[in-house]
Amino acid sequence: MKVPKINPGKALKIPSKRKRKNTGLAPGSLVFTGEKKLEHIEVTLMEYSAEGLIREATEQGAIPSASEGAVVRWYDIRGLHDVELIRSLGQQFNLHPLVLEDILDTGQRPKFEEYDDSFFLLLQGLSLNAQAVEVETEQVAIYAKEGVVLSFQENGTDLFPGVRARIRSGHGKIKKRGADYLAYALADNIVDHYYLLLDQLETLLDELEVEILRETRRDSKQRIHLLKLQSITLRKVVSPLREAVNEFARCESPLMAEDTDVFVRDLHDHTEQVMENIDSYRDLISGLYDLFVSEVSFKMNSVMQVLTIISTIFIPLTFLAGIYGMNFQHMPELEWRYGYYALWGIMLLIALALIYYFRRRNWL
Repeated sequence: MKVPKINPGKALKIPSKRKRKNTGLAPGSLVFTGEKKLEHIEVTLMEYSAEGLIREATEQGAIPSASEGAVVRWYDIRGLHDVELIRSLGQQFNLHPLVLEDILDTGQRPKFEEYDDSFFLLLQGLSLNAQAVEVETEQVAIYAKEGVVLSFQENGTDLFPGVRARIRSGHGKIKKRGADYLAYALADNIVDHYYLLLDQLETLLDELEVEILRETRRDSKQRIHLLKLQSITLRKVVSPLREAVNEFARCESPLMAEDTDVFVRDLHDHTEQVMENIDSYRDLISGLYDLFVSEVSFKMNSVMQVLTIISTIFIPLTFLAGIYGMNFQHMPELEWRYGYYALWGIMLLIALALIYYFRRRNWL
């Protein structure tokens, strides 16, 4: 991956603050606060049992009808701008109004909420735009109850291809377990993508470090600042997610099977590891800035050292030139036939002697 170049003469683009659209409304009011990223909401239904995949259907702007005999039904909703469709899903599956409000409010922090017969997990999907050095976030909501899982995301990108492949395949644990395990698998899939993003960030940091050591550029400082901002974004996402997954691991809902707890605890360990990596990268970014300042100072000192040596060499030469540039009438050397050549010889000897001395002292 190549480190993206930034025009040093171009000002950094600072994103505007998103204004809240649901300020002052009653709790549970359904208002979509994000950006419309799809023309029509797409709903994909996957029904499966321990024997295998029963049915897979996709509808635009509508909810696919369920079939009989399915042990687990997974509704994957892509796009959140159709408030009425989200409301109808809430009525059909008896979602709490505050859950629907959180789904439509794309500025929510990751969290976990437990209900009598269900639970709700809110987290962020992350991807890295390497060209702009920007971490892009997408809110993902997962709601699970007996035999049903609903996942909500903002755009049309499939965030769960690995989970779909496991359901379609003829083997794997996911088909033999319930909705609680599917909800865990979806969350684990999101966290696994964090590792890919961290690998990309590490590549950017390594290449930027090599570039600073090889040739310090003016735009290196801007890239370091951009990476620092992205590390802050990552910390804002992962830090509350760590708390949410911890609550998920301690969930006492009857929906949670005992053999699922160990997987959720492992997911919590993954979030802890991601958080530790983010903190390490923040330290590396701070170290890169210190390295940048040190390299700039070193190059400036090198330039000043060369200029100082040149000035030092010319000081005695200027002294001699000043003496014989005075307009006195009686100066013995002015009448000497070889005086001009002798003065040049003395000046060259002084210059060479100084250069030799500086080289012996490793100043040149």
